[in-house]
Amino acid sequence: MNKTRISIVSYLNSKPFLNGLEKSTFAEKIDLSLDIPSKVAAKLAFNMADVGLIPVAGLEDLDNYSIISDYCIGSVGKVKTVVIVSDVPLTEIDTILMDYQSRSSVLLAKVLAKFYWKKEFNWENTCNNFQNVSIHGNTAGVIIGDRVFDIEEKFKYVYDLSEEWYRFTGLPFVFAVWAANNNISNEFESEFNKALAAGVNNIEKIFTIEQSNYPEVNIKEYFEKYISFNLDEKKRAGMKKFLELASKLELVELE
Repeated sequence: MNKTRISIVSYLNSKPFLNGLEKSTFAEKIDLSLDIPSKVAAKLAFNMADVGLIPVAGLEDLDNYSIISDYCIGSVGKVKTVVIVSDVPLTEIDTILMDYQSRSSVLLAKVLAKFYWKKEFNWENTCNNFQNVSIHGNTAGVIIGDRVFDIEEKFKYVYDLSEEWYRFTGLPFVFAVWAANNNISNEFESEFNKALAAGVNNIEKIFTIEQSNYPEVNIKEYFEKYISFNLDEKKRAGMKKFLELASKLELVELE
């Protein structure tokens, strides 16, 4: 039997999904891989995965896709783990280092810079461990995921990008959605959504399982206050707004 290849991000915020899938009745039918967001997008784009928890910005790289779940990684206001950190206030930043792990978060920072903050920056690529060695003075950095827990206290200024987006638009932000690049049967989609629902509805298990791995993090507060999993109409509106602004941004940059 050919297993359905599923790529999922390896951050704390995806653990409820991962737990639900691993404990599901159809776990033997799937092949799960843990990846950083940019790799999830690449796997779907190059047909190395059938289903992925893909960054929203990566959807445009797919020739054909369908969003197959009513669950996502989203937030309404502050999200905690997608930030710009800096030694100086936003008005004094001149260069922003772009986290290599997520195109969507970098694109969100660029959208905010162009349409909300109305400020120009120099944008520079990064590599592994940049967050610990390259951010200083007037050089800030976009940082995502669990690494934010380790470095947020090291910098005087922390700008939560989802919170900034909410101030700008009044809409939630969607960081990643479940998408398929191949035909997925209705039966599989139904089982898949049941597994995700089981993980989200039993999220208290994650508090116990993961707390020792994140001793300095209040995991219960993180999930209850900052992460929102339901892909509702307001989140879909926020996603649509983001993609519209991102497309305008790319047109400006190509001129």
